[in-house]
Amino acid sequence: MKKTVLVALTGICLLACANKNENDETPIKTKVEEVKKEPTDPKATEFYEPVPPVVNPTGQHGVPSDAIVLFNGKGFDNWVHADDGSSVQWILKDDGSMTVKDKSGDIKTKQEFGSVQLHIEWRSSPEKRASGQNRSNSGVFLQERYEVQVLDNNDNDTYVNGQVGSIYKQSVPLAKASVPTGEWNAYDIIYHAPEFNSEGDKTKSATITVLHNGVLIQDHFEIQGTTEYIGWPKNKPHGKAALRLQDHRDNSGVSYRNIWVRELD
Repeated sequence: MKKTVLVALTGICLLACANKNENDETPIKTKVEEVKKEPTDPKATEFYEPVPPVVNPTGQHGVPSDAIVLFNGKGFDNWVHADDGSSVQWILKDDGSMTVKDKSGDIKTKQEFGSVQLHIEWRSSPEKRASGQNRSNSGVFLQERYEVQVLDNNDNDTYVNGQVGSIYKQSVPLAKASVPTGEWNAYDIIYHAPEFNSEGDKTKSATITVLHNGVLIQDHFEIQGTTEYIGWPKNKPHGKAALRLQDHRDNSGVSYRNIWVRELD
């Protein structure tokens, strides 16, 4: 009797387990996901929006029609003294340029910017007044913090992360593309501003591309932080800020002309 009951119970358990496994089993996919087919109609890969704005690349005086002219040789209306916002003391020249007035201080734009395309032309002093970092030293500061070095390095070597075209103390230029001392150079800069979260942490580094007289010398370099003379780069949160030009306070004789920007924000 006991043997008969045991066999019956064993059978019931096996049947229950079989039913449970059958119910819990995940169905096996028998259908392969449909593969995206190669288009056979050229229209399938065409789109018509967004439509880019029309820009005249050689607008008034050769400046793109959507650019903001910051200096055209006629005055300092767009500039102030960087320290206190007073009137600019740099020297306005008859040739449409301005020259750093020694020990007068840096100047900056009244308008503040984020990401920009910047065109700026500069000339070292025709007189080789000094050597090393003191020969025609100035700088172009994006957002008042990130410097592209201006320097006369013709037959005048210095530390390479501080030479002409460097991102000061951070990135050595890919080439030295200077014209002869005393002639006009051009920087064309594509700059994307850094991003910070609500807690003040940097979430995205600034990047910069620089062409020096048409030659690529900085290729989408990721800026580490402020370009410090002493110490490591700093990354305090900030928003839009001015474009700043440096008075190195060493009788540099550097001149600037034809400055314009296109906002990329």
